Amino acid sequence: MGATDSKAKPVDVAVENVGGIDTTDVSFSAGVTILTGRNATNRTSLLQAIMAGLGSDNVSLKGDADEGRVELTVGDETYARTLTRQNGTVVTSGDPYLEEAEIADLFVFLLESNEARRAVERTENLRELIMRPVDTAAIESEIDQLQAERDDIEERLDDLQSLRTTLPELEERRQDLEAEIEDKREELADKKAQIDDADQDVGTTRDQKAELEDALESFREARSDLEDVRYNLDSERESIGALESEIEEVETELAELPEEVSDDVSEVEDHIDRLRDQRQTLDSTVNELQKVIQFNEEMLEGTSSDVVAALRGEDDAEELTERLVDDQVVCWTCGSEVDQSDVETTLDRIRDLRQSKLSERQDLQSEIDDLKTEKATYQEQQRQRSQLEDRRRRAESELSQRRERVEGLEGDRNRLEDRIDDLEGEVNDLQDETQSDLLDLHREANELEFEISRRQDDLDDVSEEIERIESELDRRGDLQDEREELQDRIEDLRTRIDRIETEAVEQFNEHMESVLEMLGYENLERIWIERKQERVKEGRRRVEKSVFDLHVVRSTEDGTTYEDSIDHLSESEREVTGLIFALAGYLTHDVYETCPFLLLDSIEAIDSDRIARLVDYVSEYAEYVVVALLEEDAQALDDTYQRVTEV
Repeated sequence: MGATDSKAKPVDVAVENVGGIDTTDVSFSAGVTILTGRNATNRTSLLQAIMAGLGSDNVSLKGDADEGRVELTVGDETYARTLTRQNGTVVTSGDPYLEEAEIADLFVFLLESNEARRAVERTENLRELIMRPVDTAAIESEIDQLQAERDDIEERLDDLQSLRTTLPELEERRQDLEAEIEDKREELADKKAQIDDADQDVGTTRDQKAELEDALESFREARSDLEDVRYNLDSERESIGALESEIEEVETELAELPEEVSDDVSEVEDHIDRLRDQRQTLDSTVNELQKVIQFNEEMLEGTSSDVVAALRGEDDAEELTERLVDDQVVCWTCGSEVDQSDVETTLDRIRDLRQSKLSERQDLQSEIDDLKTEKATYQEQQRQRSQLEDRRRRAESELSQRRERVEGLEGDRNRLEDRIDDLEGEVNDLQDETQSDLLDLHREANELEFEISRRQDDLDDVSEEIERIESELDRRGDLQDEREELQDRIEDLRTRIDRIETEAVEQFNEHMESVLEMLGYENLERIWIERKQERVKEGRRRVEKSVFDLHVVRSTEDGTTYEDSIDHLSESEREVTGLIFALAGYLTHDVYETCPFLLLDSIEAIDSDRIARLVDYVSEYAEYVVVALLEEDAQALDDTYQRVTEV
């Protein structure tokens, strides 16, 4: 829903058990509404209730209640939220005004705990906050995907380059094989001619010649079988050599992996469990601190009925409530009177302690995430070792089988050699000296035919490999074009992110300058954000990231300007700077177009005249401005503004 949808519509808020509120109903209309009164009068609790109705989950439930409820009515539309305490946390449900309240939490609900205001005080990198409303994550995800595609293409191009270097050797090998085959064929033709001549010279009977032909045929078959066995032996030995090399390679890869990482995995898991226990302890501490904070806030606001009843004795509850919100309050631990400011100071220290514990929890979570990555690395090493050991087992098994086949082939070869010797003797018995020469010619012709056949097989293999490589190389141009196209798209997306970030920073700087000029601080000349690239830690790696640094330019009484850091500013100046930054986000991202509300609280660091100018300024954008102020600060604001004095 946008601001224009709610224009001039009245707003009603019905609250039950939120913050320090038992139950209340508050109404206001479009424009500026001032929640005024002394401290501890549930102004912040009412702002939290409005936040809940709008969609925020950053809302506290009354300390003595297990369930709370908010109904926010804008015009004729009512939006209901329910808060339920479950396992020490508050769970929200219902139908809020905003479908998504993340940006409103950041730039609309500007209470003391607002993330944008606090980030400035803690001098954090502001890039994530500034860019959170902009969907750069989708662009960055697309960049990662395109980079993966580009890397795959580059790997294929590298493979093609390697293939290209093998082409000259393959071409030379093909030419050598063709020349060898031609030479062998010529040699075979000569042998066949010699055999024909020898056949004509042999003076034997037809039966003798037939017997001799049979013996020669058997001899040729045996020679052919022997050559097949020898070829298979060579192939098996080549395979054995390849398997031995593969096993050696696997052994090398295994040696590079840790011997046994299961203990490391167990150790990391134990460490993670210990850290999770610490985190759980911190969660309990944070919850207890929140209960203490909430209890004390309720006591300051005079809304804890159980404690009021216990302390009042014969006093009227209403009179005691007045005492609790006076400058002097009754200590609800010892019963003595103490300054309210002392209680609030102590409460601030407890809030700081809770924030410190939250930061400690974030550090623990970061360490847990790192350990999960380490565990995943160990598990990946386990997986690699398992795969390598399986590969080694398969190779060793195949190696054993091939060695057995070699033994069998060697036995076949020996038997064939013996048979050939026997056949050669038989043929020798069947022929005279001329016929013995004929036997030699047949044997030589048989060997030539076998060699031609083997070389022809090799030639076919080489030719197929050349054709395959040339076919792959034909795609090289297409792959290069595809790679360039992907690189252009990556650069375009990076440029788009750069442009978005640059424009966002420029708009932030413009709005911060406008707000600062409107407030008119004499010693704060300028507040501006610098966008730069730095190598930052991301998990276990360091990557190039955009960093947004906040700078402050101050001036002296004589007009000299100099740059200062946030750390050197006073507490009130840091509060002002954080508020200016948060308002700049509200204006830069046009948040008022989707959420017509703006809630302001804890702005006492600004004097009343400047508060008046600030409220006038933001009221030009937000349709509903709800601001919590002390009575003395509220007096400086326009009398026509609506005022809520009782919650």
